[in-house]
Formats: sequence, structure tokens, C-alpha cells
Amino acid sequence: MPTIADNLAAVRARIQAAAARAGRNPGDIQLIAVSKTVPPEIVREAIAEGVTAFGESRIQAAKAKIPQLPGKLQWHFIGHLQTNKARDAVELFHTIQSVDSVRLARELDKCAGQAGRTVPVLLECNVSGESTKFGFKPDEVVAALTELNALPRLEIHGLMTMAPFFENPQDARPAFRALRELRDRLQEQHGIPLPALSMGMTNDFEIAIEEGATLVRIGTAIFHPTSGE
Repeated sequence: MPTIADNLAAVRARIQAAAARAGRNPGDIQLIAVSKTVPPEIVREAIAEGVTAFGESRIQAAKAKIPQLPGKLQWHFIGHLQTNKARDAVELFHTIQSVDSVRLARELDKCAGQAGRTVPVLLECNVSGESTKFGFKPDEVVAALTELNALPRLEIHGLMTMAPFFENPQDARPAFRALRELRDRLQEQHGIPLPALSMGMTNDFEIAIEEGATLVRIGTAIFHPTSGE
């Protein structure tokens, strides 16, 4: 039975290999270990192997888990966030990757102001057009970016997407490429840096890296190697 250490070594090797194929520095790619459903004692095994950034997708579960773990960790919220949970998200998370509406952004900005902090965020974009997925449509984010960037307590670091699941990971490449091209378009039109691209999970993160991912969200390959995040 592979250990968490074994799984992480395999994931890191795959990240390095994908970066090499793309002519990229693997140090420019941050691993976000998706720890939803993973108990604190197993998260500690990943911490012992040098993982410092974790992703959670449910506020209530995170409220129970995060206080049990070292304070030096960087927590990313990666699930769909309701506006009535914005205050909790601001209190719990370093980065919120799934800002998918102007309304949510405004609420996060208000809560961050009340908390006296600035929150790094990513704008979730639905580049595949799937009706079951959250996120700005590409044209919506182009139209909204000026207003979003003016919110004083949010730092927009880049974009995030969830590609459709395919048996063949190569089929996800157009979605990852579309996010990178959308980011490039936004940077050119608005003249602001958007360095972060969060895309790719266990099934397809190598393709995402080849297409420019700077953050990869990997859960199954680390914590549940027989199951699919």
C-alpha cells in the first residue's frame, strides 16, 4: 500500500516531467493538496513531506479542520462559495480561488475590509461552457474586470477553471489553453498582471502544466490514489 510520502514523490516527479516537456521551471508551479474529506491526521502526513498549501471546498468542514493544524499553512478555498459564507471564508482562507460573480466579489471585499485584511483571489471562469459548472463566462469576466480590480480589499492574482472530465486527459487541453488565452487577453486589454492560472487535477494536471498552469489542485493522487480529484 503506497504511503502519502510515496504518493507525493510520484506527483512531484510528474510535475517535474510535465514542466520539463513544456520548457518550464517546476519551481513556478505550486502544488495545492486537495484535503477535502481528508482527516487532520492524514493531512499531517502530507505536511511532514513538505506540503504547505491545501485546498478545501466546504466552509463547515474547513472550520472544524483548520484549527487542528499548524498555523503556518496556506489554505485555499476551491469550492463554490455562497455569499452568506463570505465572512467565514475571509477568516479561514489565505486565498479564495473560486470567485465566480461580481456579487460574491463585492461581499468578499466588504468582509475583508471589516476583518482588516486584503484577500488574494482568483476569478473562476467557465471556459468549457458546461451548464453544470460555476464561473464567469469569458465575455463576462472581460466586462467585469475593471470593476473587480477596483475593489480595494481584493487582490486579483489570476484565473481558475475546472475542465470537463475526460478519460483521455489530452481532451482537456482546449479548456486549459482557453483559460491561458483568456488571461493573456485580459492582461493586454486591462494592463494588469494576472500571473496565476489554477487548472488541472489528478486526471489532467500534466496537460494543464504544459498549457501554463501555475497552481495544480491534486487530491486523489495524494490521498486516495485508487479513486478521481
